[in-house]
Amino acid sequence: MFASLCYNVDRGEWNMKRSERKIQSATNWQFILGLLCIVFLVASGILLAEKINDSVKIKAKPTKTSIVQKKKTSPSPNGVQTARIMANGDLLYHDLLYMSALQSDGTYDFTENYQYVKPWLKKADLVLGDFEGTIRPNYPLAGYPLFNAPESVVSAIKDAGYQVVDLAHNHILDSQLEGVFSTAKAFEQHGITPIGVYTHKNRDKTSLVIKKVNGIKIALLAYSYGFNGLEENLSQADYNHHLSDLNEEKMKKEIERAKKEADITIVMPQMGVEYQLEPTQEQKTLYHKMIEWGADIIFGGHPHVVEPSEVVKQNGQKKFIIYSMGNFISNQRIETMDGVENKKWTERGVLMDVTIEKSKKGTIIKEVQAHPSWVSRVAKGTYSPEGYPLYTYQTYILEDFIEGGKYRNQLDQATKERIDTAYQEMNEHVNLKWDE
Repeated sequence: MFASLCYNVDRGEWNMKRSERKIQSATNWQFILGLLCIVFLVASGILLAEKINDSVKIKAKPTKTSIVQKKKTSPSPNGVQTARIMANGDLLYHDLLYMSALQSDGTYDFTENYQYVKPWLKKADLVLGDFEGTIRPNYPLAGYPLFNAPESVVSAIKDAGYQVVDLAHNHILDSQLEGVFSTAKAFEQHGITPIGVYTHKNRDKTSLVIKKVNGIKIALLAYSYGFNGLEENLSQADYNHHLSDLNEEKMKKEIERAKKEADITIVMPQMGVEYQLEPTQEQKTLYHKMIEWGADIIFGGHPHVVEPSEVVKQNGQKKFIIYSMGNFISNQRIETMDGVENKKWTERGVLMDVTIEKSKKGTIIKEVQAHPSWVSRVAKGTYSPEGYPLYTYQTYILEDFIEGGKYRNQLDQATKERIDTAYQEMNEHVNLKWDE
């Protein structure tokens, strides 16, 4: 009986221990499961935090890029600042250019004109162009002898990279005085600064156009020899208030003022003889006077062909003159200029490329390059409503199209030969001797 009792006691104890073990086992599993849940939640939290952090990093990336960009334009450790300036000659919109840019919906698209130029202009800190004509909406379009282009040409010029346009030229009155104001306004509305006309304040009361580029103050002035006799329709007051001519007294005063207010002074004068490859003595004399008055760079225009460059020593520093930069986009070319001796030169131009350097010692012209250009005109095989053949007009920077250039293979043999000749003759003609 004792044995039986012991058995029963032992069995009951064993059963109790078994029950305890079950409870303990369940408790252990609950603990393990709870621990796993905690680990899972912690891990999930860490992953979520990392994901959020990555998202923040991605969103913050532009800010970092912006900071890098600012560093690029900040002075170097030695205090030296640089600005790269590009400039070209006439943006001359003949009627065939805007006829060819007309779209089926009645709008105009001129962006193809600058397809191959745009990558070059985007390399510059400041881009200057000479817009030869007017933009007056609700006024007849015209391409010669009076020029009035569609307003949409401005958006293409802006997209190409231009920041300043010279409006001091002989065609600025082609759509009357109102056209002066509307042309300037059209560019201003696109963030492009016009020079050489005065549409907000009278000339004698307005501030000089000075662009601050990478810490360098660049003064920009422009003058025209005349206005094709259309100025006779203006009062003397309107003429004096709104236009910029070659009055030496006024130019000397403005250039001397620019020398005081800016680090570098650029003048864009319009004068000379059309289609003549060499500057007149009058050009040489006046442009040298501008240097003496305080100009550092002279980007000349008007002749519709390129005229040579010249390096001038002034007060121990090198100054630069190019007497004419020629046409940059137009319909003037071998095929259209019958009777003009230098007709092949009308389709050629030059993109000037100048680097300015400012240090504690002062501001100098560090480097000057001249990139020959050429206007390509390819028939579209279509015609305007008036029956004129339409073309694709594109300006080429010839370094991209000569042997070894990235677009060389796009050209047929005849065009290759034409471009090769243009490139060689242009370099010889510009005769740039900056490094000598």
